[in-house]
Amino acid sequence: MNPGSADLVPNPRRQVLEQTLAEVKARVAVLEAALDPAHGQFTGQPVWTGPKARTFAEDLSARRARLRQAARALVDTLEEELRSVPEKVSSSAAQH
Repeated sequence: MNPGSADLVPNPRRQVLEQTLAEVKARVAVLEAALDPAHGQFTGQPVWTGPKARTFAEDLSARRARLRQAARALVDTLEEELRSVPEKVSSSAAQH
């Protein structure tokens, strides 16, 4: 047994990151779906046709993809940070 293992406590920084990640994931789900109704309606059936309609559809699809990519990048960054933070730290380190 490691002599200092009894002195280990849950890492408060990790706990904050875990809470933040859970909150962000919930909000990302809403954010990722934000353009779905408009995209589905516009690309599902012809509601508007012609060159300007095609340009609008391409722009809407591109924005939807960028929104999802940015949301995923945020979650990925938080998950990466969480992996780098130890689960437990010494009680003296937890107080800082």
